[in-house]
Amino acid sequence: MDTDQLPDHIVYSKKVIEFVTVAAETCLFLEHANEFTKADFVQKTIKILPLLYLNASLLDIPDPVFEEIPERFVNEDDYQYVRELVEQLLGSDDSYLEVFHPDMALSDTPIAAFVSENMADVYQELKDFAANYQLGDIDIMNDALVACMEAFGEHWGQKLLNALRALHAVRYSEGFGSEDAGIESAGSSSLDRNSFLNFQHDDDDELTKLL
Repeated sequence: MDTDQLPDHIVYSKKVIEFVTVAAETCLFLEHANEFTKADFVQKTIKILPLLYLNASLLDIPDPVFEEIPERFVNEDDYQYVRELVEQLLGSDDSYLEVFHPDMALSDTPIAAFVSENMADVYQELKDFAANYQLGDIDIMNDALVACMEAFGEHWGQKLLNALRALHAVRYSEGFGSEDAGIESAGSSSLDRNSFLNFQHDDDDELTKLL
């Protein structure tokens, strides 16, 4: 895509286009998590999450156009589908001890958290953003970016980092990759048939190379 030929608006800036690309790849990756072994999923996730965080952290938040928040596309079934895929794939490694939970200061015992819930939370924000962005209306795209970046600062950026920390521990644990790769995959879902994003992928895609 030649960004020089796009309209002069922040939603078409190079940084936003790069964020959209990584966000789209992340959504598609999570929707098809059942196609990977546990080891492959962990290794790919610890590569894509830093890219996602970096691209999001480089963006400026524009002023909103509308008073109403952008439309939400991800429903509870979609959220649970992604959460369950990751949960089934990680098994016992899905849970970890949370150190950034707001209730930690008031708790005498460790608080358990789950990579699958963090990933589903990240997915929900990215998918809602991408679905609005795909509509092609600059004002809607602008406000979708505002909502996504504000949510990044408020919660999903931290959840991304929490999941990355937990998955880093899994990846570099003794015996990583020796588990039985024949994990039962989850069934098909409407997300596979009704994807909001129909990006073209080829062998030269830089992000695919990294994964």
